[in-house]
Amino acid sequence: MEITLQAIRAHRLWAHHLDRRRTMDHLLEAAGACGVQNSPPGAWEAAMFQRLQGCTLAQLQQALYQEKSLLQAWSYRGAPVVFPTAERGTFLTPLLAQAGEEPWIYTRGITAALDVLQMSQEELLALVRQAASYLDSHTVQSKESLDQVLAQVVREQLPLEKRSLWDGPSMYGQPDRQTVGGAVVSFLLRPCSFSSLVVFGERAGNTPTFTSMASWLGTVPPETGDGARALAKKFLHCYGPTTLAAFQSWLGSSPGQARRLWNCAAQDMVPVQVEGKKRFALAEDLTALQEGCPIGEELHLLGPHDPYLDLRDREVILPNRALHRTVWRTVGNPGVILRKGLVVGIWTAKTRQRSLGLSLQLWETFTPGQRQALQTQGEAYAAFRGLTLKECKMEYLVP
Repeated sequence: MEITLQAIRAHRLWAHHLDRRRTMDHLLEAAGACGVQNSPPGAWEAAMFQRLQGCTLAQLQQALYQEKSLLQAWSYRGAPVVFPTAERGTFLTPLLAQAGEEPWIYTRGITAALDVLQMSQEELLALVRQAASYLDSHTVQSKESLDQVLAQVVREQLPLEKRSLWDGPSMYGQPDRQTVGGAVVSFLLRPCSFSSLVVFGERAGNTPTFTSMASWLGTVPPETGDGARALAKKFLHCYGPTTLAAFQSWLGSSPGQARRLWNCAAQDMVPVQVEGKKRFALAEDLTALQEGCPIGEELHLLGPHDPYLDLRDREVILPNRALHRTVWRTVGNPGVILRKGLVVGIWTAKTRQRSLGLSLQLWETFTPGQRQALQTQGEAYAAFRGLTLKECKMEYLVP
């Protein structure tokens, strides 16, 4: 069964809630489609703004910090992700590696510290997990302070001969600000997050805070359903038709862990063909992929790291491979201009005092009406951020 690229784009727009803007009643549904990366900070807010009609920062922060129907924690790829609190059993627990499935991409670098300490990752993870109980009764401001505080707790449990090594300068950069122990804690906080031992609290200005899930919610809610299967299905729904390799890349896991989680949804997927190559789709999505979902004319100014852009088969939404490095950079990704599911330009923003300046680079022809629509979206986004759009430059330029 052959699935066209246009059908895939239409389906993904729908799966990512970008086919049309929903009401705020759909907040949990939109955030829970595949989770929303919040790096750089505020990325999740920009993503929700593009999906929900009349969305305000106050409403989003109310859900995350007061109602706590949403939760932020380190999740897939070790990134901070916002997702429905009720789905922690999907976005956290399945990411715990079983024996032989490590390392995760975000713990590979720990080897140098292990060599210095002459300790195994398993030994140290057990100590860091134990130290994380400190967060049951404390909230720590800033990631750097979190590393230092938990490193000190772990230090007290180490043999005397290990403490001087633990206190030595970090080999990972900024040795004047980080110790070997602080670096170890930094590496191992992600698997602690998967066990619900550490979550993000309410930001203090521009600084994140951290505590435990038990402290943040008052309890650790029970898990329901098959979280591993649910996670794989979410990926297949939002990024299918797709492959196991793409799933592994999205997870940031070892091949073994990705294969195990993928197989949890084996009963839910079917093989299809995309440009002559074998891919897998959710069986329940097959009708929509065959018949096609409607693609509206709506333009989107998607922020950097929007979930829709978090894919391995980038040619589906940007056929010109020469432009991929312009969108997906090592650091400092721009936002993208999306039209009918295709990336047709990029945008960047500069904030000065209470004003916002936008610079849009268009790669295709836009009618005067479409340019006005982009201007209107820029004004709405500035207002969403509590700013005034001072400038909106548009230029036609293909790098």
